[in-house]
Amino acid sequence: MMVLYSGTTCPFSQRCRFVLFEKGMDFEVRDVDLFQKPDDIMMMNPYGQLPILVDRDLILYESNIINEYIDERFPHPQLMPADPVMRARVRLMLLTFERELFVHVQTLENVSRQAEHEAAAKHIADQLTQLAPIFAHNKYMLGDDFTMPDIALAPLLWRLEHYGISLPKAAAPLSKYAERIFSRPKYIEALTPSEKVMRR
Repeated sequence: MMVLYSGTTCPFSQRCRFVLFEKGMDFEVRDVDLFQKPDDIMMMNPYGQLPILVDRDLILYESNIINEYIDERFPHPQLMPADPVMRARVRLMLLTFERELFVHVQTLENVSRQAEHEAAAKHIADQLTQLAPIFAHNKYMLGDDFTMPDIALAPLLWRLEHYGISLPKAAAPLSKYAERIFSRPKYIEALTPSEKVMRR
């Protein structure tokens, strides 16, 4: 059975929980205190970060790598495109999310200086607003199908209020898109109690 070591408030862990629940497979989630990580976390991941997936003798870390592995092992429902060109484009999209959005999430999670918080929150709001026009016509990131980019972005959208990020009216299509994701039953199942209270 796959075991996911997951931080209860970690947005990267939430991505992996979401994929596991979407797949409807047999797995175990082991909650890890982000502030008192057990020693075996460092043994499994030299960077000491979560999430970590253990599948028999395979140990994986980095949420996008974990999720693509799960998707390949359990292809229904398929979350990465079947076409190699589209898969490559999705991987670039996921990399862009990491470098343009989630690097600032780490600032919001780990830095206490107000000026840095405000700068990170503004950058995230600006980047998300630029994405909003996609959802004036698309149900999800790649069209009508729910795919890996939607899973990657969802934890940030869930935490906007928690991080003190307000989006302008121009981002209304993005907000409606977020609600579509949040209404998925598996999304709610994958939330921890600590995550549920992040959003009213």
